[in-house]
Amino acid sequence: MTDNRRTGRVAAEIRGALTELLADLSDPRVGSITVTSVRVSRDLRVAWIDILPLGGVGDRDAVMAGLSSAGGFLRSRIARRVRLRYVPELRFAIDRDFDTAEDLSARLARQERTRAADTPEEPA
Repeated sequence: MTDNRRTGRVAAEIRGALTELLADLSDPRVGSITVTSVRVSRDLRVAWIDILPLGGVGDRDAVMAGLSSAGGFLRSRIARRVRLRYVPELRFAIDRDFDTAEDLSARLARQERTRAADTPEEPA
């Protein structure tokens, strides 16, 4: 139980630091992104960071290239803000949950339109 609290606390601290650091990052490929979640391994050696370009749009490959390029810089800045013996390796990924939710919503809307078109209108 203590492990879960510790990894959760470290993940929250890393997320807070990253949110501030990414807002000040000058790489035009990164632009505005949102950190949707941070998960940390039990040994605190790896942090998986899910991000979403602002508004869910943007060139995702360019964003990932920018984050990959800035990874060492971000890690060194996190080391200054979060007191850990070892700063985790940062692994960024695009959060696909937004795309999944949007796709599901579109499917439900299509199904509702189909159902409404198939239902005969009642006479007045």
